[in-house]
Amino acid sequence: MANVSKAVDSARKVFSKRGGMLRTVDALRLGIHPRTLYKLRDRGELERVGRGLYRLSTAPHLTNPDWVTVAIRAPNAVVCLISALAHHGMTTQVPHTIDLAIPSHGQIPKVDALPIRVFWYSEPAFSAGVELVRIDEISIRIYSAAKTVADCFKYRNKIGLDIAVEALRRFRELKKKADFRELVRYARICRVERIMRPYLEATL
Repeated sequence: MANVSKAVDSARKVFSKRGGMLRTVDALRLGIHPRTLYKLRDRGELERVGRGLYRLSTAPHLTNPDWVTVAIRAPNAVVCLISALAHHGMTTQVPHTIDLAIPSHGQIPKVDALPIRVFWYSEPAFSAGVELVRIDEISIRIYSAAKTVADCFKYRNKIGLDIAVEALRRFRELKKKADFRELVRYARICRVERIMRPYLEATL
C-alpha cells in the first residue's frame, strides 16, 4: 500500500513539473506505471483532455486549451500565418482554425477534433524565425512577427493577398524601422522579396 501511495505521489510530481499535462506515452516514458496513471484517472485527479492526453484536475484553468493541446500533441509543429498574426496583433481576421507549419513531407498532426490547417514548409523556411512563447506553462513554437509577414506573402494564394498586405501595414505601425531588416531577410529566405518589394516600399 505504501508503494502504491509513493507511486501516486511521484506521478503527481511528474505531471506538476511539466505544467500539469502529459501525453500517455510521455508519462510512461517518465516512469509512471499504467496502473498508477489509471488510478489517478479513476480517482478524478487526472482528466482526459484528448486522446492520450491527461492533465491534473487541480491544475489552473487553461487560457488557451487548443494551442496547449496542439503544442503537446505536435511539439515540432509551428504556429503560423493567421494564427500567428492574431497572436502578434497584426490582423483583423478572427482565426477559425489553428494554422500549423510542419516540415515538407511531414505527417499531419493527430490532434483529435481540433480545427487545424496544415501548411508544409521546406527548409530553411521551416526553421527560420521560430520563437517560443509560454502559455499555460507550456512552450509553444510560433513564428516571429517579421517571419509571419513574409510567410503571408509566400502563401498569399491560400490566405489572400489582402491579409498579407494588412499584416505588412500593421507590422509597420507596431515595429521599429530596424525590424524591417529582419523582414527583408525573411522575405529572401521565403523567396518573396521581389513580390513584397513594391508593398514594402509603399509602407516606408
